[in-house]
Amino acid sequence: MEDKIIEGVIIGTTGGALAGITVYLMQFLHQKIVNCFESKKIRSWLQKNTSRNEWRSTRTIASWTNLSMERIQYLCSHDTLVKLSTGENEDLWALRSKIPEATFE
Repeated sequence: MEDKIIEGVIIGTTGGALAGITVYLMQFLHQKIVNCFESKKIRSWLQKNTSRNEWRSTRTIASWTNLSMERIQYLCSHDTLVKLSTGENEDLWALRSKIPEATFE
């Protein structure tokens, strides 16, 4: 009788753990996919709407892409193809391919 109870507890614990891990992995993958699509949306907009050495504000990008300003800041800061302005004007973004690299002499 005790063996049946212990087996039931082990099976229940294992099943619960696998279900929890599966839910976590699905949420993680969903978030990564959404981040990828939204980052691509931002990069596409920057590609079409900026010229060489031109920066765009977080507010402008948010307005045109229908994403929140916080979301734009998060995605742009994690995207290696998008660069944050470090000059006089803060909170400006541009594609790295359109901004010349700084040279220090």
